[in-house]
Amino acid sequence: MFFYHVVSDVPKQVGQRFVLDEKHPNGVYERVHAQMNIVEDIYNNPEKYEGTQLSHEVDVALRELALEKVRKEKYPHYPSRMAALYVSKTYEEAERWGEYFARIGRPTYCVAKIKVNGNCYCGDAYKCFDGTISEEENLRMAEIYWLNGPNEDGHEPITEVLADGEIEVVEILKEINANIK
Repeated sequence: MFFYHVVSDVPKQVGQRFVLDEKHPNGVYERVHAQMNIVEDIYNNPEKYEGTQLSHEVDVALRELALEKVRKEKYPHYPSRMAALYVSKTYEEAERWGEYFARIGRPTYCVAKIKVNGNCYCGDAYKCFDGTISEEENLRMAEIYWLNGPNEDGHEPITEVLADGEIEVVEILKEINANIK
């Protein structure tokens, strides 16, 4: 299967091959696990955090941990968001993601065509949510993400494809070089 990927955070080159799976997680995994102490404290002492503005990193960790728990329990055949490459079906979608990443200051290098030998899941990034201090609410929202039905408010989906397995960079289609640190 061929997809398009916005190369961010770590540069990639044509011909480069890598594996993403449960034994080879991605950067999301690292960022989430860096927040584990505070996540455990939030779930053990939610009253301590009521009315508190959580950092973006903690919001993301709460969300991703709930998404992973629901995936493992109910949808184990889908790739893990913490062990997958986020890709697009079309070059145009990847270009839009690249523009968005550059706009928010994320190091963004290029749009690449990639070959995937593994599993894929087409989700809706619109259904990603800010984690809350309520584990029950986070799990409810995670279920909505994995069910992937229509958006209740009629909002158009924002397609995100999760791909795991063996991945090869086939071609660099557009250099971006934005906000490289």
